[in-house]
Amino acid sequence: MSITATPTFALERGLAEDGYSLIVGFDEVGRGSLAGPVMVGAAAFFAQHLDSAEATMPHYLADSKMLTEHRRDALFEPLQTWVDAYSIGSASNTEIDDWGISHALGIAALRALDGVEQALGIEATGVVRVGAILDGPNDYITKALGTFEAPAVPVPAHVITQVKGDQHCASIAAAAVLAKVTRDRLMVKLAESSPEYARYEWAHNKGYGSKAHRAAIAEYGPSDLHRLTWHLT
Repeated sequence: MSITATPTFALERGLAEDGYSLIVGFDEVGRGSLAGPVMVGAAAFFAQHLDSAEATMPHYLADSKMLTEHRRDALFEPLQTWVDAYSIGSASNTEIDDWGISHALGIAALRALDGVEQALGIEATGVVRVGAILDGPNDYITKALGTFEAPAVPVPAHVITQVKGDQHCASIAAAAVLAKVTRDRLMVKLAESSPEYARYEWAHNKGYGSKAHRAAIAEYGPSDLHRLTWHLT
């Protein structure tokens, strides 16, 4: 597959210049799925490590939608060691039904941010300032902060958004691949774990609304992992 653009650290450097010492890229996966969780990946870099990270960027890193499944899988382990920390936050299908997709994404992102900060041992001391870059036009992270469902993140992030950030921003591209591979593997594992789930062909469609998936829902009804508030057939 031909890759037309290589992501850069331009946005990350801008946040570093503004005084943020930890920069975290976020991207979501599973928003449009009919079943399973939505996930948000967070890939974090300390500002002082941006130059070395750019020099050692894994080959073929790009927007996860532009990569073959084989290439995403090949990037998964190198990305884990390349970033300073990463975490994948998720919100279940029942949480999506209860809260709506936007709030569920916000909670998933805050869970990912909390995971990153816990992994790095960051505490609310005022020493570390966290800047975040979220793929897309809408800041659902800040909207979810401080709500009843949100985790008590040690250091809330200052969030900027970037449309098509997964194509141009290195931290977002890393978060996208890490989240996509994690969720795809979960959906395959679920499909292999039970005939009840296998009949929806999640191993192939990963929970999205393929013709075979919708036909199985029409025949068997939804499973306990389907989003019941969504148009399923």
